[in-house]
Amino acid sequence: MTLPGLPEGVTDPCVHCGFCLPSCASYRVLGTEMDSPRGRIHALKAIEAGELQLDVTVAQHFDSCLGCLACVTACPSGVRYDQLIEATRPKLNAPELRTPVQRAFRRLLFALLPYPQRLRAVLRPLRAYAGTPLQALVRRSGFTRLFGPQLEAMERLLPPLAPEAFRDDFPQVVPAVGERRARVGLVLGCVQRLFDPAVNRAALEVLSANGIEVVIPQQQGCCGAATHHQGELRQTRELASALVKSFEAVGPLDAVLVAASGCGHTLKHYGSILAEEPGWAERGSRFATQVQDAHEFLSRLGLSEAFQVRLAPLSHADGTAASAERPLAVAYHDACHMLHGQGIREQPRQLLRQIPHLRVKEAVEAGVCCGSAGIYNLVQPMEAAELGRIKAADLAGTGAALAVSANIGCTLQIRQHMAGQEQPLPVLHPLELLQRSWQAGTSEP
Repeated sequence: MTLPGLPEGVTDPCVHCGFCLPSCASYRVLGTEMDSPRGRIHALKAIEAGELQLDVTVAQHFDSCLGCLACVTACPSGVRYDQLIEATRPKLNAPELRTPVQRAFRRLLFALLPYPQRLRAVLRPLRAYAGTPLQALVRRSGFTRLFGPQLEAMERLLPPLAPEAFRDDFPQVVPAVGERRARVGLVLGCVQRLFDPAVNRAALEVLSANGIEVVIPQQQGCCGAATHHQGELRQTRELASALVKSFEAVGPLDAVLVAASGCGHTLKHYGSILAEEPGWAERGSRFATQVQDAHEFLSRLGLSEAFQVRLAPLSHADGTAASAERPLAVAYHDACHMLHGQGIREQPRQLLRQIPHLRVKEAVEAGVCCGSAGIYNLVQPMEAAELGRIKAADLAGTGAALAVSANIGCTLQIRQHMAGQEQPLPVLHPLELLQRSWQAGTSEP
């Protein structure tokens, strides 16, 4: 199999210098040249020249790529590896390049993850299991290994399931507190609304308290991030067009916000995703220009004065409030699709630093992927687990009291591997810390 359709000349700038290697997560754990950006580009050039065929062996080296885009940031020659891997992914879905079991597992994931109601139906019987002593016992017994590495990886990621995960009970419009400064839409996400619904609750409370009216289309579905990152073009376009329709129906908005960076990266690419759909090119581009990460929007707008004056110190694990003499240290995790995909680094840090007596600590390897990468930790569980252990150890090694992540996939991955640390850290979303600080100040006499 050859690889037609690659962006013309996109491999040309690569001089094979190797600057991408230290940043590449797959090279970090596999250590082979073909599992690095440089090696994959070499393979693409050979395929284009007719010297190599895209067979099962070659496809495996592309499947080992997390799509974290760290190499794009690291490359001194400006190679757009993100464009290369995005153009290559659809070709990897050819039936002859994966086993029947691999194809069936991917079909299962793409039939469930982008559809909250289907996922809820599957998860509802597991409420009595997830997060209970029974789950801990099953894991210790090794019973889940009998189902194979992929299904075992799914079970390992399963968190306790809150009652709010099984309903969308937000009103369509959450009014601004005080004078309205903006009117925005909020994308709830799929995995986030089920596995960590507290994040959307925090986003709504923080936005509303800052004078921002939030509109939540009641029938909104998945943004298509999981399928987009795996080259499932048709399904991604269907999901994207449906989401655009749901937001168009609520009237003019100043922005469309998202609190999960993996979703945000895909939403900002709706212009290219829908470019070839008849009647959708302009609508997709218009929608994409409205999309902002919630931290990006809040940093640009600025926290309201009324919100800022109510921010209070957060508490340490022993219940004492943070102070100038004993600040609360948090280790910030840069989600790949926020840092490398959207270029967002300072905004969430700037917001966190407005919480009194909070100190942001940096991980040593902040730009290296945690191993989540959409569905990567499910389809490549061994490589992902090694990256998860490295990331958890790096964050725990900062000496912080808790870790902060702005992407649901990263949060689930890091929480799982924090369990293996001597001093595991809780993992929260930046907006949850802002919410808690504001609530602490609001409740003060």
